[in-house]
This record gives sequence, C-alpha cells and structure tokens, in this order.
Amino acid sequence: MTEHEKVVLITGASSGIGEATARRLAADGHRVFLGARRTDRLETLAHHITSGGGTAAFQRLDVTSTEDMRSFVAAAREEYGRVDVLVNNAGVMPLSPLEALRVDEWDRMLDVNVRGVLHGIAAALPVMKAQGTGHIVNVASVGAYEVVPTAAVYCATKFAVRAISEGLRQETAGGIRVSVISPGVTESELPDSITDPAAREAMKAYRAVALPAAAVADTIAFAVSRPPEVDVNELVVRPAASAQ
Repeated sequence: MTEHEKVVLITGASSGIGEATARRLAADGHRVFLGARRTDRLETLAHHITSGGGTAAFQRLDVTSTEDMRSFVAAAREEYGRVDVLVNNAGVMPLSPLEALRVDEWDRMLDVNVRGVLHGIAAALPVMKAQGTGHIVNVASVGAYEVVPTAAVYCATKFAVRAISEGLRQETAGGIRVSVISPGVTESELPDSITDPAAREAMKAYRAVALPAAAVADTIAFAVSRPPEVDVNELVVRPAASAQ
C-alpha cells in the first residue's frame, strides 16, 4: 500500500490495460475514477474494487467528445477533491492495408487514439496547473517506434501520442510529470476491432505470445509511484519471448 494516496483517472477502464490498471492502483491504495462507454463493466469493476476495500467511482466516457472528457474530469474532482493522475488509455486498433481504403476506421483511430489523448490533456491540464502538481500517463504502443504492414494508421496515431507527450513534458517541466507507456503485444480486446480478414488472420500469429494486461498495469504503477522529483518519461515493455 502506498503512503502517498493519489486520485487517478483512467480512460478505457472497462477492459484490458485500463481495467488491470484500475485494479492494481486501487490495490496500491489510490482512489480511482473510471471512464469508458460500457458502464455495465465499469459498475462491475468499481463494485469489485470497493468490496475489496478499495476506493472507486465511475462515469460514462466517450473520449472523442470534449464535453464528455471535461465532465469526466469535473466529476472526479467533485468526487475526490483533486486530480493527481490521468491515464489516457482508451484506444482502438482496426488494422488494414491502406489500399483497403477503410477511411471510417482511419478516422476512428484518429478520433480515439489521438484526439482522445488531446481531449484528456485539455480537460486535466488546467486542473493540474492550478494545483501545482499532476501526472499525465499516455498509453502508446511499440507501434510508436516502428511501422508494420496493415498498421500504418495505427502506428501513426501512436507516433503522435509520443510527440504530444514529449511536447507536453517540455512545456510543463517542473510541475506536471508526463509518462509514455508503450506496450508490446498485450492480452486485450483490441484485435476484436479488426474487420479486415487478412489483417485479422495475420494478427493471430503476431499475438501468439502476449503480455498479460497486469504486466502493463505494473509498469504504469511504477511510473505513478515515483517520488515527485522523478519523472519517468518513456517505458517500453514487451513479452520476453517475443522479438516484436
């Protein structure tokens, strides 16, 4: 259990890395505020945390909406009095070759993976600046460092998350901490969004070796738990048995 309890907001908390992070940080003694579109899952998760002695609350959240994100941050502040950490975790990954021209899916990735992060920053940063302290954790991917076939747009969104994070780090140095967590292949529901048949089949082999979501949650917990004078900027975590 931590001696320095924080209020942690987590987007995309209904499954995968977001859910695992909520469980881990709540177990560490932090108060978590959960956001996602699937409120039934959020309710179940919050109940699990609180019945185990932790502190959790939730609100429906669509990160593509600026108003939703502002309301989410305001609700967390009303519930707990402050906002110490925002984990921008929500993401989608409908992979396909560019020649498939799945423009709607490209737009969806840009809306969730890039604009969702920007909306989180826009909502939380003024609160953190007023407090004089805060920590923004952006979940990227190994796709932020390399590009592979069918993943051009997805990787572009994750490159963007790295760039945005680095700019934010430089602009807020000394007050707001900024961390980028880039997982390799991780057990999650992300592949469920792949509609292209060839990309879906290729992903089965690519994901044969995967990290448990809890391993990424542990990495996020490490960054969050550092003392105020330590800013963990980038962490890449991969399955040990994978070259990807």
